[in-house]
Amino acid sequence: MPKVILLLIGSNIFMTIAWYGHLKLKWLEGRPLIVAILVAWGVAFFEYCLQVPANRLGYMTAGLSGYQLKVIQEVITLFVFIVFAWIVLKERLTWNYAVSFAFMLLAVYFAMAFKPIGPRS
Repeated sequence: MPKVILLLIGSNIFMTIAWYGHLKLKWLEGRPLIVAILVAWGVAFFEYCLQVPANRLGYMTAGLSGYQLKVIQEVITLFVFIVFAWIVLKERLTWNYAVSFAFMLLAVYFAMAFKPIGPRS
């Protein structure tokens, strides 16, 4: 499972850059929206190159369910975004966002702690 987590972290770094990086790229200022979209798509390609193998490995080898993979991915997305927002966007993590993050961590616990009922097919 560590390989799955590392692939998900890498994919989420690319996705966060694709979705939010254009907000701080000075060379994109004043350019048409389509340019920002095409740049984001180019970056997102690398996200897919990591996300798809992570999901396949997690589902087919590590025995994770689709639900478990999604919950893990969302928490990783949030963690990567918190770091990105702090470093790149210069935004601070306030108490209400920290509480939201804690609830997301609880979601991971509930997704992983209990064995699903019935066959996975």
